[in-house]
Amino acid sequence: MADPETPPSLEDLDARLRVARAREEEDSGRGPESRGRPTGAGLGMRIGVELVAGVMVGVGIGWALDAWLKTAPWLMVLFLILGGAAGLMNVLRVMRGMDASVGLGQAQRRAEQTKNH
Repeated sequence: MADPETPPSLEDLDARLRVARAREEEDSGRGPESRGRPTGAGLGMRIGVELVAGVMVGVGIGWALDAWLKTAPWLMVLFLILGGAAGLMNVLRVMRGMDASVGLGQAQRRAEQTKNH
Protein backbone atom coordinates (compact mmCIF):
# COMPACT_ATOMS: atom_id res chain seq x y z
CA MET A 1 0.00 0.00 0.00
CA ALA A 2 1.37 3.48 -0.88
CA ASP A 3 1.90 6.06 1.85
CA PRO A 4 -0.24 9.16 1.49
CA GLU A 5 1.70 12.34 0.86
CA THR A 6 3.13 13.53 4.18
CA PRO A 7 2.83 17.22 5.04
CA PRO A 8 6.05 19.23 5.33
CA SER A 9 7.63 19.31 8.76
CA LEU A 10 7.42 22.31 11.06
CA GLU A 11 11.18 22.86 10.73
CA ASP A 12 10.83 23.09 6.95
CA LEU A 13 7.96 25.55 7.31
CA ASP A 14 9.97 27.62 9.80
CA ALA A 15 12.96 27.78 7.45
CA ARG A 16 10.77 28.86 4.53
CA LEU A 17 9.15 31.57 6.68
CA ARG A 18 12.56 32.92 7.73
CA VAL A 19 13.67 33.10 4.10
CA ALA A 20 10.45 34.88 3.10
CA ARG A 21 10.73 37.38 5.98
CA ALA A 22 14.38 38.11 5.16
CA ARG A 23 13.48 38.67 1.51
CA GLU A 24 10.62 41.01 2.51
CA GLU A 25 12.89 43.01 4.85
CA GLU A 26 15.51 43.32 2.12
CA ASP A 27 12.95 44.43 -0.47
CA SER A 28 11.37 46.99 1.85
CA GLY A 29 14.66 48.43 3.10
CA ARG A 30 14.15 47.26 6.65
CA GLY A 31 16.96 44.75 6.63
CA PRO A 32 19.64 44.37 9.28
CA GLU A 33 21.81 47.02 7.65
CA SER A 34 19.03 49.62 7.98
CA ARG A 35 18.58 49.04 11.70
CA GLY A 36 20.22 51.78 13.68
CA ARG A 37 20.04 54.18 10.73
CA PRO A 38 18.82 57.50 12.10
CA THR A 39 15.60 58.96 10.81
CA GLY A 40 15.19 62.61 9.87
CA ALA A 41 13.32 63.37 13.08
CA GLY A 42 15.94 61.56 15.12
CA LEU A 43 18.76 63.46 13.47
CA GLY A 44 16.97 66.78 14.02
CA MET A 45 16.37 65.90 17.66
CA ARG A 46 20.02 64.98 18.13
CA ILE A 47 21.18 68.28 16.60
CA GLY A 48 18.87 70.23 18.92
CA VAL A 49 20.04 68.31 21.96
CA GLU A 50 23.70 68.85 21.01
CA LEU A 51 23.18 72.62 20.83
CA VAL A 52 21.14 72.90 24.01
CA ALA A 53 23.44 70.59 25.99
CA GLY A 54 26.53 72.57 25.00
CA VAL A 55 24.97 75.84 26.12
CA MET A 56 23.58 74.36 29.35
CA VAL A 57 26.90 72.80 30.35
CA GLY A 58 28.71 76.06 29.58
CA VAL A 59 26.26 78.11 31.63
CA GLY A 60 26.44 75.62 34.50
CA ILE A 61 30.24 75.68 34.62
CA GLY A 62 30.28 79.49 34.37
CA TRP A 63 27.66 79.86 37.10
CA ALA A 64 29.55 77.51 39.43
CA LEU A 65 32.85 79.30 38.84
CA ASP A 66 31.18 82.71 39.34
CA ALA A 67 29.70 81.54 42.65
CA TRP A 68 33.05 80.17 43.78
CA LEU A 69 35.24 83.07 42.62
CA LYS A 70 32.63 85.84 43.16
CA THR A 71 33.07 87.17 39.60
CA ALA A 72 29.40 87.18 38.53
CA PRO A 73 28.36 87.32 35.66
CA TRP A 74 31.61 87.37 33.66
CA LEU A 75 32.56 83.70 33.74
CA MET A 76 28.98 82.65 33.06
CA VAL A 77 28.92 84.83 29.93
CA LEU A 78 32.32 83.51 28.84
CA PHE A 79 31.30 79.87 29.31
CA LEU A 80 27.94 80.53 27.65
CA ILE A 81 29.85 81.52 24.52
CA LEU A 82 32.26 78.58 24.86
CA GLY A 83 29.36 76.16 25.40
CA GLY A 84 27.58 77.49 22.33
CA ALA A 85 30.76 77.04 20.29
CA ALA A 86 31.16 73.49 21.60
CA GLY A 87 27.53 72.73 20.68
CA LEU A 88 28.09 74.06 17.15
CA MET A 89 31.23 71.95 16.80
CA ASN A 90 29.27 68.87 17.85
CA VAL A 91 26.58 69.65 15.27
CA LEU A 92 29.25 70.07 12.58
CA ARG A 93 30.77 66.71 13.54
CA VAL A 94 27.39 65.04 13.26
CA MET A 95 26.66 66.62 9.90
CA ARG A 96 30.10 65.88 8.46
CA GLY A 97 29.94 62.31 9.69
CA MET A 98 33.02 62.50 11.94
CA ASP A 99 30.84 60.78 14.47
CA ALA A 100 30.47 57.92 11.93
CA SER A 101 27.04 56.95 13.23
CA VAL A 102 25.23 59.54 11.09
CA GLY A 103 25.86 61.99 8.33
CA LEU A 104 28.22 61.84 5.39
CA GLY A 105 30.63 59.41 7.10
CA GLN A 106 27.93 56.77 7.39
CA ALA A 107 26.89 57.24 3.76
CA GLN A 108 30.49 56.91 2.58
CA ARG A 109 31.02 53.79 4.69
CA ARG A 110 27.82 52.24 3.33
CA ALA A 111 28.89 53.04 -0.26
CA GLU A 112 32.25 51.36 0.34
CA GLN A 113 30.55 48.27 1.78
CA THR A 114 28.29 47.88 -1.24
CA LYS A 115 31.23 48.49 -3.56
CA ASN A 116 33.22 45.70 -1.90
CA HIS A 117 30.36 43.19 -2.14
